[in-house]
Amino acid sequence: MGINVVKMFRKIDSIQAVAIALLLSFTADIAVAGYEQNPEAIAFMEQLSAEQGFEQRDLQQWFTSAEKKQPILDAISRPAEKVLTWGEYRNIFLTHSRIEKGVEFWRHNREVLAEVEQKYGVPAEIIVAIIGVETLYGKHKGSYRVIDALSTLAFDYPKRQPFFTKELKHYLLLAREQGQDPLALMGSYAGAMGYGQFMPSSFREYAVDYDGDHFADIWNNEHDAIASVANYFVRHGWVAGDPIAFPAKVTAAFNSEVVRISLKPYFTVGQLQQKGFSADQVLTADAPATAMALDGDQGVEYWLGLNNFYVITRYNHSHMYAMAVYQLSQEILKQSKLAASGAE
Repeated sequence: MGINVVKMFRKIDSIQAVAIALLLSFTADIAVAGYEQNPEAIAFMEQLSAEQGFEQRDLQQWFTSAEKKQPILDAISRPAEKVLTWGEYRNIFLTHSRIEKGVEFWRHNREVLAEVEQKYGVPAEIIVAIIGVETLYGKHKGSYRVIDALSTLAFDYPKRQPFFTKELKHYLLLAREQGQDPLALMGSYAGAMGYGQFMPSSFREYAVDYDGDHFADIWNNEHDAIASVANYFVRHGWVAGDPIAFPAKVTAAFNSEVVRISLKPYFTVGQLQQKGFSADQVLTADAPATAMALDGDQGVEYWLGLNNFYVITRYNHSHMYAMAVYQLSQEILKQSKLAASGAE
């Protein structure tokens, strides 16, 4: 019985030790939860106050509330497990579910999409596809407070500190301009926001208040989000009515060195034809074009991307991203036409 009593007290001591350790850990977390004492955040607040007229009281409140989120640092620092082939990448985005949801999103917003297409010249299917790729039509708009995401990356991710510090500044400016609480708006782990996942600088430059309520609400207002995506494309050089991309053929002696030299069209269609590339469609010889070789499920696919294809890459600097948007748009367009004809 005496040995059992000793064991009991040892167990109690062990439990107390664990409890004390947890309490100390919790207290430490509370002590570093905010950024109001962070030297770089203090300098940032002083700059905002001096240059942009923010009240120090407001800045202190916001950055006391802002929290470092380790999952954000884990997500942005984690190296890719592998380099996806085009076939693997395509299969992520061109699914039956994403296509069907795109058809439904188009049907639900048909009138506004038609108005926006008429005004901006960006096809409705391209706008729908962008929103489909970015957030699955609003289903995955991000679960982090934007101020947490951008503060974490601005003050605890030195590798890209200048970029995220700039975006944090834009974020606070847009919140003030739009009359919004900086502690309330939500986004991705990188601070991208709304249906179309705009970074704060892009929001300030391209977001559109479509319904005239003095708030470009890309988080909850599908109409504002649709017009904002269209405006983004137009401002980056979209040409209404121009083609986007075409499958290509190559001769046995084609020059593989011209494949994907850059995202921006480096050659003309005529020059690429001389180097062994051709498309089934008749294309203007002096049209700027990019040659691509994509590793698809059935082997290598050759494509020619034109100016509007390059504009899509301004949204995300990846030829596979732009191709996924383009091909998803074509599937949504095809299924929308089938649905419309079946309803007649």
